[in-house]
Amino acid sequence: MTAIKVNISKQLLQYFDQHDALIAEYPVSTSMFGAGNQSGSFKTPLGHHQICEKIGQQMPADEVFIGRQPQGRLSELAAITDLPEDIITARILRLTGLEEGVNKGDGIDSFERYIYIHGTSDEDNIASPVSHGCVRMRNNDIIELFDKVDVNTDVWIEE
Repeated sequence: MTAIKVNISKQLLQYFDQHDALIAEYPVSTSMFGAGNQSGSFKTPLGHHQICEKIGQQMPADEVFIGRQPQGRLSELAAITDLPEDIITARILRLTGLEEGVNKGDGIDSFERYIYIHGTSDEDNIASPVSHGCVRMRNNDIIELFDKVDVNTDVWIEE
């Protein structure tokens, strides 16, 4: 099975095939607050995760998502809507933690914290830790990765 590895210190996401051969590398942006698992910390959780949901198939690259629901194109919304600071665009790969006490369970659950790999309107800051806990990617990169991976793909996040 294919797998994803996110390295926080390198701000890098690597995608591997079922034979552990590196297929692609992408710069990412993880949390400006560092690594951590506590709910409300806005930190990027470590450990073994899986993709549990893919959201945004066939949407334009500048589609804005709020509450995992498409809201329209960024260019159309920016003038009329008070958008959140951390705008989610293009695609969402929702993660669920697989390690009880690390990223799964009361107060630390990655799924309940809404931890995603997703596109961003802030592409200029990719490769710098500026997110609010999620793993941000350039929109074209997340679209490419989204099309390659399946639900249940393993994701490891490490410092």
